[in-house]
Amino acid sequence: MNTKFLKSFSQRKKDDQHIPPIAWFVFAIILIGAVMAAVLLDMIKVSDLVIGGVVMALTGIATYLLFAIKVASQWEKAVVLRLGKFKALKGPGLFWIIPIVDTTPTWIDHRVMVTPFAAQKTLTKDTVPVDVDAVLFWVVWDAEKAALEVEDYRAAVDWAAQTALRDIIGKKMLADILVGRSAIDKELQAVIDERTTPWGVTVQSVEIRDIVIPQDLEDAMSRQAQAERERQARVILGESEKQIAASFAEASRAYADNPTALHLRAMNMLFEGLKEKGALVIVPSSAVDTMNLGGMSGMISLAQNNLPKEK
Repeated sequence: MNTKFLKSFSQRKKDDQHIPPIAWFVFAIILIGAVMAAVLLDMIKVSDLVIGGVVMALTGIATYLLFAIKVASQWEKAVVLRLGKFKALKGPGLFWIIPIVDTTPTWIDHRVMVTPFAAQKTLTKDTVPVDVDAVLFWVVWDAEKAALEVEDYRAAVDWAAQTALRDIIGKKMLADILVGRSAIDKELQAVIDERTTPWGVTVQSVEIRDIVIPQDLEDAMSRQAQAERERQARVILGESEKQIAASFAEASRAYADNPTALHLRAMNMLFEGLKEKGALVIVPSSAVDTMNLGGMSGMISLAQNNLPKEK
């Protein structure tokens, strides 16, 4: 907060001393003219009283112009007060004021402002402490209200954003905060914009950058997620087994009425196994008895011929 106060104080001092370079240039030119006029008048033997009067007059004009000439940047508006009352908004560009009578205490920046803010150790609805960092994008749409309705509109916007973020976090469950960032962004924007509109400030968007939860809770949530994934894997495996069993049951009904197809399938499986080099296939005797022995011998011979010859 000390840093923000110093920044605000330095900004205020800068606004109070908003003397443009062109005013210093005019001031210097007139002073040089006053010196040259004094030298010329002295050369033509004019009295010192007249010379002093000319120099004082030119110095007064230079001083007047130094404080009367103001220049606002393209993105700025100057609030002019005359004898303490609001007179007008000036800028951007060159404008004039009446020194002493007029003052320009505030210069409003109409560019989009970026304000980071945070809510630290804020309890959620289910009493979980969280740290939330967010960024606020806002702009001044009415310079008169921003200057007259609130003392420091920058600090006011910052505090309004922080309090709104704490209020919303306190009304949300942790799970809703973690998975519903976009909804929280929109809700924050609406709440902050409602608070800042009377100050001439509108909120363009709010974006949550980071949500930090306690390490112990993070570990517990990680274990919970891992257990949930393992449960889903087991459920999927069980469903697969059911589908495989149903396929086998359907195949068994097809082979029950067609022994020839069953024999062909068994011979195909035996052939596929013998194609691999060094494969060992154990066939039950009951299966061999039901197969054609000649066909079996031919299959084995064919498989041996397909094996690569050793050098």
